[in-house]
Amino acid sequence: MRHIRVIGIGAGDPGLLTVEAVDALRSVDVFLVLDKGETTAELTAARQAILERFLGTDGYRVVTIADPPRDRTADDYAGAVEAWRDARSAAVEHALRAEVAAGGTAGILVWGDPALYDGTIRMLDTIVGRGQVACAYDVLPGISSVQVLAARHRVTLTRTAGAVVVTTGRRVANGHHDHDTDLVVMLDASLAFRRFTGEDAELYWGAYLGAPDEVLIAGPLDEIADRVASTRAELRAQKGWIMDTYLIRRRER
Repeated sequence: MRHIRVIGIGAGDPGLLTVEAVDALRSVDVFLVLDKGETTAELTAARQAILERFLGTDGYRVVTIADPPRDRTADDYAGAVEAWRDARSAAVEHALRAEVAAGGTAGILVWGDPALYDGTIRMLDTIVGRGQVACAYDVLPGISSVQVLAARHRVTLTRTAGAVVVTTGRRVANGHHDHDTDLVVMLDASLAFRRFTGEDAELYWGAYLGAPDEVLIAGPLDEIADRVASTRAELRAQKGWIMDTYLIRRRER
């Protein structure tokens, strides 16, 4: 029986790792890293820096797995994501069989909190369900970009008797949101926050949260929307990728 540890490694800063996560790193024989290629090489390097900081350079192996390409132009978005996840599951399953000894422990380092996103857990559920590789897994929480966003801007995610919804830019752009609820929105390539222009809202935005090149902008949405849009475009052009999160808060009346 192989054991897999899904370890939340925070939002980028090694200082954001929990003690539990550091202890878990020390129990791993082989780290499996899904590599998206040159565009996100910075993320792979950040994972390596975390391992070297807490484990040094000896006593473990790192196996890089080419992340299968994802069709981002398909009309059937859900179907394209499902096909990508299936291909990911097959690649990781192969690596488990080929690179991790029976009785060994593999580690998968997940940005933020793996329980906040369904990708890795769902992938491992697929592998366990297939039954081709005898394995079990546990999940260790991490500090998510949502938590870092609130801390950096010195705000709470909820207000007295209020609620907050964590959602995606795609859903907001498609109109799936409650106009009376504060929203935390992740990965908004379509700049859906513009839908809230004129609603007397505050916008707290952050990119590369927890990383050395973190960028923060906050203020009345109507006043800063253009600045956030242009900053996001510039950063994405410079790096080739962007991870951003924001909170939209309607003012209390």
